[in-house]
Amino acid sequence: MRPGDGVVPAMVATVRDELASRGAPLDPAHVAQVLRGHGRPVGDATVLAVHDALRRDALGAGPLEPLLRLPGVTDVLVNGPNEVYVDCGHGLRPVDVRLGDEESVRRLAQRLAASAGRRLDDASPYVDVRLADGTRFHAVLSPLARPGSALSLRIPRAKVFTLDALVEAGALPVEGAQLLRQVVEQRLAFLLCGGTGSGKTTVLNAMLSLVPTHERIVIVEDASELRPDHPHVIGLQARPANIEGSGEVTVRDLVRQALRMRPDRLVVGEVRGAEITDLLAAMNTGHEGGCGTIHANSAADVPSRIEGLGLAAGLPLAAIQAQMASAIDLVIHLGRSEGQRVVRQLAMLERTATGVQMLPAVEFEAGAMREGPGADMLARALSR
Repeated sequence: MRPGDGVVPAMVATVRDELASRGAPLDPAHVAQVLRGHGRPVGDATVLAVHDALRRDALGAGPLEPLLRLPGVTDVLVNGPNEVYVDCGHGLRPVDVRLGDEESVRRLAQRLAASAGRRLDDASPYVDVRLADGTRFHAVLSPLARPGSALSLRIPRAKVFTLDALVEAGALPVEGAQLLRQVVEQRLAFLLCGGTGSGKTTVLNAMLSLVPTHERIVIVEDASELRPDHPHVIGLQARPANIEGSGEVTVRDLVRQALRMRPDRLVVGEVRGAEITDLLAAMNTGHEGGCGTIHANSAADVPSRIEGLGLAAGLPLAAIQAQMASAIDLVIHLGRSEGQRVVRQLAMLERTATGVQMLPAVEFEAGAMREGPGADMLARALSR
């Protein structure tokens, strides 16, 4: 509990257990009755504080609910009962919220998982689900997680940023926004790369919102996050196996289904497995304008990342490199600068005698654009 509530976790736990054993409803009258029966003080302020604490513990995200409603919040992270962090777009910062004890954290995690139809206990100690309001919820229970059960909630943005809004926010210069518009207009195939929280989804949403309204966008994701401002979007979301180990639908399964749904633009929200082979095949068979995101530390690392995924899926290296070279036109690299999400670089993919490599075309730094050795290659691609 927070200082000033007038109650302590033990008091709340006593009332919770007593009401549960009686099957009594949660209301101020019954809270006061339990407190009185245990010789506790029963002033109005105390009764209401205990009642509010129990409501937070039983509804929504409990004590985290106010944090999820903060303006601009993107992430709420819980590291055990005594460490809570939020990110409102400028990096993580600690907040003065405590969840009582480890049992309270575990109970909150289990309730959120159950609301999405998933089991979370010692036999199944981690979960990754989409809540009813669109929030992505991930949890790993203690003792697997240290210093306590670790909860991560990623909040979907209420609105989709436009490229102009990203320029105003300092994510890229005006010239960079114009280049991204041309990438969409010319139906180039591209990947956005960067680390977690670098803004890949935000930028991809903005770019997909520029797709002509007569085109059909089919999006495949492991966890649904992309919400472009476009009138014709079909979203497909993967599904994990149930408790019995059946019912799994993988991203690769959905990519294959998407190809039969007449997509004008095929989008894979995050390429991280065998689906890379189907995406490359699709981009090589007339599906122009395909795109997706991939985790990589830089644009230069993307070829080796794709090669690793392709090899794991059973493709020979030469086939991976050949398909990559003909399927992907460019890579857009994103990162953070002093807590700010920014577009760092556009790089062109080039076939070489030994494989494939990335040629930096333009780089963005301090609001300015600088051309690289791949600038002419990018200009040709945008004018073809």
